[in-house]
Amino acid sequence: MAGDGKIAIPHDNVLETAGEWRAAGKGVALATVVATWGSSPRPAGSQLAVDETGAMVGSVSGGCIEGAVVAAAIKIIGDGKPRLFDFGISDEQAWEVGLACGGKLEVYVERLE
Repeated sequence: MAGDGKIAIPHDNVLETAGEWRAAGKGVALATVVATWGSSPRPAGSQLAVDETGAMVGSVSGGCIEGAVVAAAIKIIGDGKPRLFDFGISDEQAWEVGLACGGKLEVYVERLE
């Protein structure tokens, strides 16, 4: 069930699940990919909702970027201050760490009220 543990739920239920979490009284943040350059695992408009326990639904990237977004979302749930994050990696760096693509993305994270 959504919100139990750290289970990822299909991407098309992000806003619906975030609304259910809010209706249940949970703190929730929404992360949205607002721009991409070069290769990016998820296109602009992709979203990830995170509740105060770290449960999440959707995706903005994957791997270490997604982990950083979840950690930031939990902080934003606490302080209510939205933030814009810039993530980028050159093609050369991408191959060094075993990623298939370079690129850059910006993710906006805000607390849902």
